[in-house]
Amino acid sequence: MHEPRDVLTSVRLELARFPTVLDALLKDLDAATWCARPAPAEWAPVEIVCHLRDEEVEDFGARVRVILDGGASFAPIDPERWATERRYLADDGPRALAAFRGRRVASLGSLVAIAPARLAAAVAHARTGQLSGLDLLAAWVAHDRLHLAQLGAVLARTWATRWAPLHTEYAGPIPYASA
Repeated sequence: MHEPRDVLTSVRLELARFPTVLDALLKDLDAATWCARPAPAEWAPVEIVCHLRDEEVEDFGARVRVILDGGASFAPIDPERWATERRYLADDGPRALAAFRGRRVASLGSLVAIAPARLAAAVAHARTGQLSGLDLLAAWVAHDRLHLAQLGAVLARTWATRWAPLHTEYAGPIPYASA
């Protein structure tokens, strides 16, 4: 088992680093690129950032609070439905990114006063079984990184499409099939 203090310390550092990475990756995107889907069923950068913004409060932060408050269950979430109902594709990318940054600052603030041992408590989850606060913290960082990879793939496809018929595939396989 991992030492709760070590997990919490590492997670806080990684969660704090992520907004800077996003800012660098998304800085100066034009409106068309913010809304460009690499394939019809895939998310555009604005949708990914809106998802990160909402997950910050309604998934990871909320579920860690359930653990810390001694709750018995997690509220259900439906990120795919949120994307449609909340009209992520029509949102403003820079505004969504700023909102994410603000929510991340608040999340980091809430993690400062946690006694690490309290994160060993767990709540049953239908898909994964028991989820401890430590599981949730580690998954939070993994979630950031999965969406970072997704953003990288979307931006690679958008770049390749923009400059077609130049041979961008020389760099390696470009994610998502070209339209």
